[in-house]
Amino acid sequence: MPCTFIRLAGCPLRCNYCDTTQAIPTDSGSWMDIDAIIEDVRQRARPLVLVTGGEPLAQRNCGELLSRLLGLGIEVQLETSGAYSVAAVPDGVHRIVDVKTPDSGEVARNQLDNMQRLGAGDEIKFVICSRSDYEWSRDFIRNHRLGEGAVVLLSAAWNEISSSDLCAWMLEDALPARLQLQLHKVIWGAEASGV
Repeated sequence: MPCTFIRLAGCPLRCNYCDTTQAIPTDSGSWMDIDAIIEDVRQRARPLVLVTGGEPLAQRNCGELLSRLLGLGIEVQLETSGAYSVAAVPDGVHRIVDVKTPDSGEVARNQLDNMQRLGAGDEIKFVICSRSDYEWSRDFIRNHRLGEGAVVLLSAAWNEISSSDLCAWMLEDALPARLQLQLHKVIWGAEASGV
């Protein structure tokens, strides 16, 4: 689906597999006020907008941005690291929450309360770097009874494990989750940015 992608700068996490290190500094990118962002999204006239980062919830005006985007009458998604509470995210925003695995180096940052705040239409994502990361994620999914509300996604960390291995493990365990591919890397290559 055609999507307008809004990447907010600044991230306090340092995930080992981060593929957007250019968005870590708070002064990266171009400064825009919310009115300019809304006008840009309106002119693009796409049915979907995704707000991501860096870590978007580290930005104090993210909630206002999300509310204003909802006012455009389009589907609004938020992708967040899971290190911040999603409690204040406006109703109507589709939340995609990453659960940080041990190999990410940021597992201690997970806000486990987020799991109870997610429901139908939301997503929980795990980026898997190894077999032990997969096993940790599998146990986390089972222990937290994930898959009964929000959609659960597992994605192979680029150049860490193969998607075919991850798929085989998921099938073997009948895991209530979907395999997610980083399609932008498949289509345009791992080094492409701004696509």
